[in-house]
Formats: sequence, structure tokens, C-alpha cells
Amino acid sequence: MSVTGVKREGAHACICHWRLRPDRPRSRRRITAGHTVTGLARSDAAAARLESLGATPHRGSLDDLDSLRVGAEAADGVLHMAYGGDFSDLDDMMRRDRTAIEALGRPLEHSGKPLVITSGTLVMPADRETTEKDEPDTAGLAAFRIAGERACLAFAARGVRASVVRLAPTVHGPEDHGFIPMLIATARKTGVSAYVGDGTNRWPAVHRLDAAVLFRLALEKAPAGSVLHGVAESGVTLKSIAETIARGLDLPTVSLTPAEAATHFVSPFMATAYGFDGPVSSTHTQELLGWSPTHPTLLESLEHGDYLATPTA
Repeated sequence: MSVTGVKREGAHACICHWRLRPDRPRSRRRITAGHTVTGLARSDAAAARLESLGATPHRGSLDDLDSLRVGAEAADGVLHMAYGGDFSDLDDMMRRDRTAIEALGRPLEHSGKPLVITSGTLVMPADRETTEKDEPDTAGLAAFRIAGERACLAFAARGVRASVVRLAPTVHGPEDHGFIPMLIATARKTGVSAYVGDGTNRWPAVHRLDAAVLFRLALEKAPAGSVLHGVAESGVTLKSIAETIARGLDLPTVSLTPAEAATHFVSPFMATAYGFDGPVSSTHTQELLGWSPTHPTLLESLEHGDYLATPTA
């Protein structure tokens, strides 16, 4: 989903619906705060999903720039979350993201309306806790996300209340399909729950419902040019994640060298990511927006959520 819109008292703005479960209306109300959401849909199935969540579908895709412009023109604000393509062609992925952001931002110029785009904390320098004030690492693991950040923030000088939300690499919660489920699937397949080196490298984490509230707050009141960190826990060790998975699946844990990890995990990129030490602070974000994460931690979600349930056929 690339662009979503919200409408309150006849106005149009934007917010993300974060795949909220239909049986969680109270959570949905807290996140939308009375806004009405319009979401980009590439297919009939996507449109039906949005409608089931109370959103209005807007047909189009990341590459349909005219559709993005039309959606942005009708909105009081825009939230861009999509990022995709062929990871063997990072230049094309960066181009697609940048051109989509530019198509969404131009209709908002000189309006003071919000444009919020999504990046990730893996753009930050490794091996120390970084903050929203630190510069991303242009030679780092996720440097391919930086072009989109810059394209968005450039609109701050053109009358757009532009901001960037950098999400933790694990946005956890029910029906997660990200890095942690990939780690669990590898453990099931190989019979061991692995980490790289001594496993003391740290990943930030955030629950999806806390992240959704952050996006709504960013749309409502983030100052132009803000860089925000969607992080509830600044650093969870990969060893503690692997150990929690091991207990849940009744498997042994094992330490891998970087060379062993490159063939053990899904891809060499994921092996590097699982060995990445990237703790991140969100203190400034919480103080700026009054954001207070309240939902379960990553390890709590692993222990009590649906992550380790027996897969269904």
C-alpha cells in the first residue's frame, strides 16, 4: 500500500491502516482518530481488504504516477509506505521510490499539507546507538533508502509538511510476514535457531499498532523536515531472539560465523542484516509528538503471539 487518505469532517488527509484485524475496532479507532482512510489498491483483492478495514480503495500502483497524483490532490495529506521491485537492481528500486514520492509531493506544494514517507533504521550507522539527529550511512546496509528520504525532505522547502518515519527492522504483531518470520522459517527448516557471532548485536523493534499510531501523529503534527524513529525498543539482541525461538520450537541454538550465515539464512543480504548491530533511539520522536508505545515487546510477541504456532497447510 503506497498512499492512503483520511477524511474528517469533509476534509481529506492520509494515514496508514497497518492491516488491522477486523475484530479489533477499538484499536482501529485509536489509530484513525476519526479520520477516514483512502488506500491505494492494485487489485480487487487489495480493494476488498481495504474495504473490510473501513477504508476507501483508490485504484493504482506505485508505477502509475497519474493515479498517485490524483490521490494526492484529493487528500489533506499523504502517507507513502510502499517499497518494492527487484533487489538485484537497487538502482531501479531507488528510482521507483523517488519518482513515486515526487509524484505524491508535487500536488501538495505550498499547501502546508503533510507528506509522510517510510524508511528504515537500517540506514543508520552501525555499532552505536543513533538518534534522529544523526546522518544516515551512505555506505551502509540500507543506503538504498536514503534517496527516498531526501526526495521527501526536499518538499519541506516547498511548502509541504514533509517528514520521514524510519521503522525498526522488525515491526512485530499478528500475521507478520517480515524478517522475524523468515528467521523462524529458517529455524524450522534447518533444525537450529541461529545467530551470528556472539549474538550481542542489537535490533530495534516496534509493535505494529504503536507504529500505526506514530504514523497518524506524524500526519497530524510532525513539523516540516522532521525525521522520526518508529522504535519502541532501542535494541534487542539477536541471541535473545534466537533463544526465544529455540524454546518455542524446542530446538537448539547455534552460533554461526559470517561465512556460515551467508549460506544458512535466506540470502547473503539477510545474513548480513541478522548480524547487523544497529540500536536506535526514539527519544526525540516520543517527546516531539507525545508518542508513547504501549503494546507488547518483540520477545513478548514471540512468546505469546502467533509467530511460533504450528503452520497450517
